Amino acid sequence: MTFKDANKISIKDYLAKLEIFPTKEMGYYGMYHCPFRNDNDPSMKVDYNKNLWFDFGSTACGGTLIDLIMKIKQCSEHDAITTLEKEEYKYDSFSFHGNTLIPSTGFIINKIQSLQNKALLDYVCEERKINSDIAKLHLLEIYYSVKNKSYFSIAFQNDGKGYELRNAYFKGCIGQKTMTTIRNPNVTSNTCLVFEGFMNYLSYLTLKEQKEPIESDIIVLNSTSLVKQMINKHIVYDKIFCFLDNDTAGQEALCNLQKEYGHHLSDQSIHYREYNDLNDFLCGKKIKKEKSLSNPKKLNHPAR
Repeated sequence: MTFKDANKISIKDYLAKLEIFPTKEMGYYGMYHCPFRNDNDPSMKVDYNKNLWFDFGSTACGGTLIDLIMKIKQCSEHDAITTLEKEEYKYDSFSFHGNTLIPSTGFIINKIQSLQNKALLDYVCEERKINSDIAKLHLLEIYYSVKNKSYFSIAFQNDGKGYELRNAYFKGCIGQKTMTTIRNPNVTSNTCLVFEGFMNYLSYLTLKEQKEPIESDIIVLNSTSLVKQMINKHIVYDKIFCFLDNDTAGQEALCNLQKEYGHHLSDQSIHYREYNDLNDFLCGKKIKKEKSLSNPKKLNHPAR
């Protein structure tokens, strides 16, 4: 394994294998308790897009995955790469056996079923404010094991038969990382709604109080890095309504889509400009500490 190959491995995935998870998810980055020193307040930022980390605490240092392993294990660069080779960090290497995905790292899915776990429902419906009927209609719950330890999470299926995972402490993916396409079952739609993540899609449905299929196709990117995948599919609609995040990654993705679709694209993030994303709008969490909306359900746009 070369230095370049090693640093292609996701820092977030590496930390998850060590059972180190972000205390705060902010879309394109997460805040962690620094793993190589005592850190009462989460002060290490991991940028998921750049795959870099930085400790805002006492060390004031940062860098690549190799740099992080060197700090955690107090070892040389060569030893850090050797560690990765020995631990066989082959992310994205999965085998499908019926309803079970078994990655090379010993990740085993034990059960997938309808959403009914109280802890997961509390997270989705109480913390994220998603309508419970909508959540149960679109989400599953998954039970899995890693190194003989059991976990459970929300699961949202993508087009590659993989799953986007989410709970109050973890965000990840099992299987192929790809977008989710939901076709209108009743009509051939000439409109499409594009969301960055499934929580934003479910937030839209909750705001619209929409339990029945809407008269548009849906694309959930599951990551702004998959915008090129959408563009490469040469998807054609008369109108594309984009509900992307109001952060750097979301706006860069929007610009790329605008270049491709021109006047066919309508930016819907203007309706929640003071919020990072549509779920924050639903929850009344502004980017700046200001008074929350008294009634966040006043979202209107031309898509029906």
